[in-house]
Amino acid sequence: MRRADPSVTTSGDLEGAECPYCGSENTVRDHPKGPSLCRSMHYCNDCEQPFERFE
Repeated sequence: MRRADPSVTTSGDLEGAECPYCGSENTVRDHPKGPSLCRSMHYCNDCEQPFERFE
């Protein structure tokens, strides 16, 4: 299981994003900032795929 980046603290949800590949909600947020400020990086523990989510 991957852990969230400890160098960044946030007040948002750390879990619960739906994986766009398998539909699982067994996900964790890797990083609160993606390629732009309106996206965050998540990781699916079931299909082991990283994905982005619009915030």
